[in-house]
Amino acid sequence: MTSPDNSPTSPADTYADRSYRSPAGLVGGVLLLALIAWLGIDALVNGDPRTRLLAAAGLLAGVPLITAFTLRPVVRANAERLTVRNPFRTITLPWASVEDLRASFSCEVFTGGKKYQLWAIPVSLRQRKRANRMSAKAAGAAARGEEPAEVRRASADRSLDELRELRERNAGREGAQGPVAVRWSYEILVPLVVGVVGLVLLLAL
Repeated sequence: MTSPDNSPTSPADTYADRSYRSPAGLVGGVLLLALIAWLGIDALVNGDPRTRLLAAAGLLAGVPLITAFTLRPVVRANAERLTVRNPFRTITLPWASVEDLRASFSCEVFTGGKKYQLWAIPVSLRQRKRANRMSAKAAGAAARGEEPAEVRRASADRSLDELRELRERNAGREGAQGPVAVRWSYEILVPLVVGVVGLVLLLAL
């Protein structure tokens, strides 16, 4: 997850775009793409005609699929809207349309009776359990009159705290009004479908 520095800034900088990604997803995506590229290129160069066709269809299906779930997800927020880019669609939500943001087993945004998952902000139950243990220890230390250690919340919870603050601060702005817009990611879906259909046909022959 990346976000702007919290040091004092000018009013214009206060509303600069914030971007949230999963570092583990980015690293995993790059490694998987490198692996599939190596295997696919080797098959295209050294394989027989049928193997080359299978490799081409596999690359056509595999590259967009891996990209969709690892490199593509991102959440961006500014003074006017929240933009959620998930594997197969992009949801643009003006702050006035956002009803709630929650993190349980996944991070979700609620609007108009619908909910959308924030793929770019994964929930780590391990981090949350660790934060809860630290919070309990800090409460015990305070009860004994000791100075409690600083409790650092889980990354997903901190990210949603920032997004809730942006919503509360900006929902009344003129530029934060309007309907929710959902756009399907055809640049991912079209090659993926073509590749899958090609694989099915080749394997059926």
